[in-house]
Order: sequence, then structure tokens, then C-alpha cells
Amino acid sequence: MRTWVAPGRVNIIGEHTDYNDGYVLPIALPLVVRCTAAARTDGLVRLGSRQRPGEPVDVEVSGLDGARARVPGWARYPLGVVAEFTRRGNGIPGVDLDLDGAVPIGAGLSSSAALSCAVAVALRDQFAPDLTDRTLVDVARAAENDYVGAPTGLLDQSAAMLCTAGHALLLDVRAFAADTAAPRGTEQIPFDLGASGLELLVIDTGQPHELADGRYAERRAECAAAAEALGVGALREVASAADTTRIADDVLRRRARHVVTENARVLAVAEKLRSGLDPRGIGPLLTAGHASLRDDFEVSTTALDAAVDAALAAGAHGARMVGGGFGGSVIALVEQDRTEAVTASVRQRFADADLPDPRTFAVAPAHGAHRVA
Repeated sequence: MRTWVAPGRVNIIGEHTDYNDGYVLPIALPLVVRCTAAARTDGLVRLGSRQRPGEPVDVEVSGLDGARARVPGWARYPLGVVAEFTRRGNGIPGVDLDLDGAVPIGAGLSSSAALSCAVAVALRDQFAPDLTDRTLVDVARAAENDYVGAPTGLLDQSAAMLCTAGHALLLDVRAFAADTAAPRGTEQIPFDLGASGLELLVIDTGQPHELADGRYAERRAECAAAAEALGVGALREVASAADTTRIADDVLRRRARHVVTENARVLAVAEKLRSGLDPRGIGPLLTAGHASLRDDFEVSTTALDAAVDAALAAGAHGARMVGGGFGGSVIALVEQDRTEAVTASVRQRFADADLPDPRTFAVAPAHGAHRVA
């Protein structure tokens, strides 16, 4: 048996822009999902998870579609990847998949994409070695969209597959999606906060989110309606926030304004990092992104807002929620010698508000999916 890993991610900036053909800027986390795999010859997919020791799953490769409704929710991600492999004509005679995840579930750090991509690289290396990383991004996304029913964009799977250590991945989703043969629309941008005495602190609020619960899909539908109201194919095509004033409906206008201004923030952050400027200068852009997600896109929560406010009050240069929203995590750009003070400030704010004690940890850009043994 061999083992493959795929990382979770945090998005430095660029939330809800990927499914609007826009720009995103994620890094891969050192936290990974591990997939140990071995081929079988009896047509059976056998799943096991260290996080679900009492829920082994056995499904015939030929019966994957019919099994979807009766298997546990966590099992639909790896089974969806197997199903997508076979749907694309890649024969799988059977496989054992043993999973172990260190990416916090529901924290907005893309544990689901890490799971899907870990399985995807394991299957690719054993059964379809000619498939590219670019193809695996599509395989993993299709598994989540079609088998699980989570309407994700390309951000999470692209980060898990394509990020490199020490860099943020600038992804132009429209250019990337237009070419399935190679990863066009990507740029690896150096992201070394430690060299400037900084850290990126992740604050897991302990308030889980769930992309398949309907609210994420609702935001996607609102963005599509806003684009239609403006007569464009996607909100990425809107030149400036001023153009969104042509939308009569207040909710749709605010959804569009977030996407347009968030795309601008991604490009601004990327340019600052690319130019070698002091990374402290991206802090206000992170905070502005949170305000937009809170007020215009309405996907923040009391806990997320409390974490942002407490981090800023303790001296963070910028802070914002990450992920799809309605729970999950916050990132804060902090001085290395202020990490403990920021953490203490957030914990005290949560204690005062009778919220669960948050988990905090510093992260640096890690490798994308790969085999480790």
C-alpha cells in the first residue's frame, strides 16, 4: 500500500469570486488528508476512516450511483471521485482506501477538497497515470458537485492540487477553466511572511459551516441573477463597483458589489506581493474584504465578526473570514511577537460572548497534493 496527501487551504483574499469567473489567491496548508490505497481485483471499493472508525463502507464499483443515498455523508466524497474516474473511462478493478484527515472539518479550510484530491491523486497514480493535475481538479470538483451535491467552484480543488510551498496561487478562474489541458491562468507568487517578521494566524471559531445546506447555492443563484440584470455572462466582466448601481434589486446589487470589489482586492494584494512591497500593506485589503463579506454578501456570523474585531483590536494588520461563510475560520496578519496577544484577545472576546473556545494556529504555504510513501 502507498500513501498520498492533499492539503487544506486558506484563501488570502478572493471569496465567492471563483464561481463568478474571477480571481482568487489561496495558499495550501501544512494540514493534510492522507489516503493510503491499494488495488483490488474483485470490483469492490472499500473505505475506512480513522475519524469514523465505526463506519467502514463497501460498495461495488458498478453500483456507485445507486449507493449514493445510503452511504454516510463523509463517504460520498471519495466514492464520488471513484465514480467520476469510471465515468470518464478510467477502469478501476477495485480499491482499498484508508483515510486520515488533519484538516478541521467545517472550519472553512476546505477539508472536503483535501479529501477528494487525496483520493484523486491516489487513483491517478495507480490506475490512470497519464491524467494531469489539471484534469484531477475537474475530477475532484465534479465529484463534489455531482455526487455530493455541494456546488463548489474551482478554488478549493485548484489550491489542493496546484499550490506550491512558499507561494500563494493567483488563479484567474476564467482563463483556467477555458483550458482543461494545462493550468493556464495560474501564477505562483512568493509569500514569505516570516522574512518580514509576520505570521498568518488562523482562528477556527468552532462554528461549522456546510456548503451543501443551501445557503451557498443561494448566493450562487443571486450572483447569476445579478449578472443577468447587468447583461453580462459573469460578474467578472463588470468593470467597476459603480456599474452595479444599475441593478434595481438591493440584495442583488450588494451581491454584485462584493464580487466586483473582491476581484479588485485580489489583484491589488497580488500586485503588492509580486512587487516585493512590505506585506503589512495587504492588511487593510483583508479587513475590507471581511466588511464586504459581512455587509454586502451577508455570509459572516457573530463568531466570525468577533474574531476579526478582537484580532484587529489586539494589533493585527488585517483580518477577515475565509471560506464560504456561515461559520468556519478567520485569518489575521500579525507580527510574530504579537501572536500570543492576538490569540489571548480573541479567546477573551469569545469567553465574554459565551462562545466556544477558538482554536488558533499559524500557517505557512505548503505543497499541493503528492505521494509521500
